[in-house]
Amino acid sequence: MYRIVVLAFACLFTTLPAQAGKIERACLQSDRTNASRQLCGCIQQVADLTLEKSDQKVAASFFADPHRAQEIRQSDRRSHEEFWQRYKSFSSAATDYCQ
Repeated sequence: MYRIVVLAFACLFTTLPAQAGKIERACLQSDRTNASRQLCGCIQQVADLTLEKSDQKVAASFFADPHRAQEIRQSDRRSHEEFWQRYKSFSSAATDYCQ
């Protein structure tokens, strides 16, 4: 159900003018070999639908510092635990939608 909602809303965003968000920029600037404008833009679309701007800022930092993701995932702070749940949902939706 969640994936269907993401796909439906993503269709709305494909008609809007392109404006790179934090995650798209971080993705494009990363050293990942398969990072493309199309893939990074898709990931940003899913982020816009599933993450608040503050969450996007944290998620974008993972491209430059992957260890930060591990630190947040293992943190005992409630805010980090809540973020990680949102991030896992975003990651799953992006994986399904942007393949």
